[in-house]
Amino acid sequence: MATPDPRTTTASGADVRVRFCPSPTGLPHVGMVRTALYNWAYARHTGGKLVFRIEDTDAARDSEESFRQLVDALTWLKIDWDEGVEVGGPHGPYRQSERGEIYREVIEKLVASGAVYESYSTAEEIDARNEANGRAKQLGYDNHDRDLTDEERAAFRAEGRQPALRLRVPDEDLTYVDLIRGEVTFPAGSFPDFVVVRPNGAPLYTLVNPVDDALMGITHVLRGEDLMPSTARQLALYGALIDAGVTTFVPRFAHMPLVLGETGNKKLSKRDPQADLFLHRERGFIHEGLLNYLALLGWSIGPDRDVFSLEEFTAAFDIVNVNPNPARFDQKKAESINGDHIRRLEPKDFAERILPYLAAADVFGGEPTHEQIVRAFRAAPLVQERVQLLGEVPGLLGFLFADQVSYDEDALKGLPANAAEVLTASAAALEPLETFTPEAIQEALSAALVDELGLKPRVAYGPPRVALTGRRVSPPLFESMELLGKDETLRRLRALAEFLG
Repeated sequence: MATPDPRTTTASGADVRVRFCPSPTGLPHVGMVRTALYNWAYARHTGGKLVFRIEDTDAARDSEESFRQLVDALTWLKIDWDEGVEVGGPHGPYRQSERGEIYREVIEKLVASGAVYESYSTAEEIDARNEANGRAKQLGYDNHDRDLTDEERAAFRAEGRQPALRLRVPDEDLTYVDLIRGEVTFPAGSFPDFVVVRPNGAPLYTLVNPVDDALMGITHVLRGEDLMPSTARQLALYGALIDAGVTTFVPRFAHMPLVLGETGNKKLSKRDPQADLFLHRERGFIHEGLLNYLALLGWSIGPDRDVFSLEEFTAAFDIVNVNPNPARFDQKKAESINGDHIRRLEPKDFAERILPYLAAADVFGGEPTHEQIVRAFRAAPLVQERVQLLGEVPGLLGFLFADQVSYDEDALKGLPANAAEVLTASAAALEPLETFTPEAIQEALSAALVDELGLKPRVAYGPPRVALTGRRVSPPLFESMELLGKDETLRRLRALAEFLG
């Protein structure tokens, strides 16, 4: 029975080193962020280090704009790193595109140790040999060039052929213990010798990714389940890197579950709105809420408990407790958890966070004045208990900064037949007030509308609410009137009464 490589690391505690190594292509998506989050949490839980490096060797797809968006995303989420791009460290450079000389030195060591060999076979020749030997074409390369003689290699070079370099895969089972999935064995012969360097001398991702991990001392490779098939090649390569003196150990691997879309059993697509990290930010997720929800996509802090702080998360998180089964992204649950975290914010913190959303919705009509900012801060507690997303705030508080109220059609339709009478009575009740406090306002309106007109509170306060805000749903009515002030409140009550004729 196959056993894991005895050279597998036993690093723990402060010796743990994990990495987050995305390619800078497209917008950051939640699956990528979940990977970053679990690596970050494991580093913080163990007291180890997180390395952030960039795999940018695909010049056709990689972009500096995408790189900046990655940094922006991690910075917003407050996922910090100990080494890597932007912060430096002893193992730089931290961009693959800047590590060419390092790769050439490693390739020379692999050649010298006999771990890789020159391969001249073309795709057509491989297909022809497979057909001649009754071997299925999809099995691919047949290890034919492993034992070429010096004369055969010289003859190929004389033809002008440039060789690829292939790794000599061990003729034995390869086994590792996945920290999430348990023991996994790749049988001998289940994959052929594979190319690590193209004929033009360019190293492939299958080489440079493990080489970077080896040279940066990465002890734990925590990544998505979709990368699990490549682990066999990495185990083979690690054996070669140890034999060549490049590193001394094989890292531990853990393959996190897929994140599925809300329906069906397909992986969450990059094109799915739920996958767009910046769309979540634009709609008003706060980093505490979004990270809490993403943490739950494969892990749990305990039964019947979904809401926790990031400090509680890092204290409790261990990669071995991640569930291997796919996790489904649930937008409603994500928003509910975000709302719970909004309510945990200090009132001043909440008020500061809503200002950009109010400004983006242009409720201030330009750069906010000191008076507008003060009003926003005073109004913030009225909605903190009511919203799940910061993006909902402009719709709830916009009326406080508007010169004219626009009435929602459904709000007008819901008004009682005697709405104009109610509004006139409301204005008459409020006009004599000398102290315009919520308590005084409520007392005056209750006497005029509930006691004198005999209306139920739900009916009585509907018309004033629409007059002030234009909506059926709003922040608490009496506090809203106080914020608007007596003169503006009276003006709006009379304006709707007149509008209703």
